[in-house]
Amino acid sequence: MSRIEESIEIAVSPEVAFDAISDLPSMGRYSPENTGGRWTKGAGPAVGARFKGTNAQGKKEWSTTATVVICDRPNHFAFEVTVAVVKVARWEFAITATPEGCRVTEATTDRRSGLVKRFAGIEGIDDREAYNAASMATTLAALKAHLEAGG
Repeated sequence: MSRIEESIEIAVSPEVAFDAISDLPSMGRYSPENTGGRWTKGAGPAVGARFKGTNAQGKKEWSTTATVVICDRPNHFAFEVTVAVVKVARWEFAITATPEGCRVTEATTDRRSGLVKRFAGIEGIDDREAYNAASMATTLAALKAHLEAGG
């Protein structure tokens, strides 16, 4: 399993950042791959709540199921992603108060086996870790721009 993370400073309170991050149906506005989704079990962010996420990369579209495993407002939000019974990834957001607002760290742990990685690749993405790091930096920059603009 590999873990990568990216961080950014955002000039909003940790509570504001947490609320935006834990609104999984709206994450598509920030992410270059995730296009949103809907809650399927539970009314929203809470441990045990489930979310059906939709994703797209080029012409390829797919969905995943995410289960919230940590929901500690305003400090930590995490969910685990599966496709059918296959463990895919764990995504986490740690939020730390700073004098100017907060620092948001997004991290992901790839939970797929080597065999699953080999057959579940996305055309044009040879290095998923590098792609995820760049995607997380893009997501965090978009989150920052949206929140600092009053979104």
